[in-house]
Amino acid sequence: MQALGVAQLNSYLRELLEADEIVRDLWVVGEISEFRRYPSGHCYFTLKDEGATLRGVMWRTFADRHASLPRVGDAVLAHGKVSIYETRGELQLVVDTIMSAGVGLLNARFEELKQRLAAEGLFNPERKRPLPAMPHRIGIVTSPQAAALQDMLTILRRRFPLTEVLIAPCVVQGERAPDSIVEALYAIYQAEVDLIILARGGGSIEDLWCFNDEAVARAVFASPVPLITGVGHETDTTIVDFVADLRAPTPSAAAELAVPALSDLYAEIAYLRTRLHMGVSIQSRREQGDRLVQRMNQVAPLRRITRDRQQLDDLARRLMAQMVRRTELRRSHLRGLQAQLQALSPLATLVRGYALVRRVSDGHLLTDPDQVNLGEHLVITTRSGDLHVQVIVPTDEDECR
Repeated sequence: MQALGVAQLNSYLRELLEADEIVRDLWVVGEISEFRRYPSGHCYFTLKDEGATLRGVMWRTFADRHASLPRVGDAVLAHGKVSIYETRGELQLVVDTIMSAGVGLLNARFEELKQRLAAEGLFNPERKRPLPAMPHRIGIVTSPQAAALQDMLTILRRRFPLTEVLIAPCVVQGERAPDSIVEALYAIYQAEVDLIILARGGGSIEDLWCFNDEAVARAVFASPVPLITGVGHETDTTIVDFVADLRAPTPSAAAELAVPALSDLYAEIAYLRTRLHMGVSIQSRREQGDRLVQRMNQVAPLRRITRDRQQLDDLARRLMAQMVRRTELRRSHLRGLQAQLQALSPLATLVRGYALVRRVSDGHLLTDPDQVNLGEHLVITTRSGDLHVQVIVPTDEDECR
């Protein structure tokens, strides 16, 4: 047998408790017998009922999230996990949320059911159906003694008296209400209706609690036709509101949304009739306008401009071709003249072996030996280049050579 120290045992028990799925996430109902908030911001208190007490602690992080904290004598609903304060070996509830019991418990149940049904897809927007534009028959599920029923009937008669109304009476408050509502819903499902209204007037959260019942919510989900809820006042929201195809803030608003206003339909018919007459007149004027457009197109300056533009383009092309031909003729003539000039050019004579002699002093071209004086400098131009020479008296030896 192994012997454990006190600290070891307390640590082991704490780990066991914190690993348990039930006590690590639970709600506890009790009365505050002691409550103290220390300068650190942490809160220490005691929960009790008729048979036992339980120490509780709420750390500052969670305490700061509460707008108000409970006082001694308050009945509360606390959420958290069970653990052990190892130093003293005391069992304690580590709380993250604390609220007044009663309403708080109902809210906790509401949120639990809401999350579960949402996870099953009962609230999915994709399954919401549009309301019929002009329902021939509407089924109303509500209490026949409720003032809300008379309000809805008055609104339906005023807005759209052509609609037939079928009433499925039920109890809308108390322990019998959920079963009564479910029975009335399935009874109305057997009738041939185009739309269903599930309604009740205002009341406390306890009065409206039957509309947060799971069986009622699933019955609403099973509706074969679009269903509108009008439960309580505008600020009241129940589970069936999330399941319904459309939620109205009040029973009267549900009736308003269920049917169109006959006066609005008359106004729309008059508007469409006016549009129809205008359309016939517009069509006649459009045909007349088309005929005028055809006549204008026949005499339109734009058509003549288009024709003249084409003729102008043809003339431009002909002018361009003529200019090209003339340019070629002039170019051929210039090539002939160039050939003649080359034939008469002194440079052409040089190519055949001749040379040009010029005086350096004045550049004069010399054609006769008598034009040359002794000592003058001359330039002899040949095919390959210029020769610079000077006229001198030849010696006997030069003459012999």
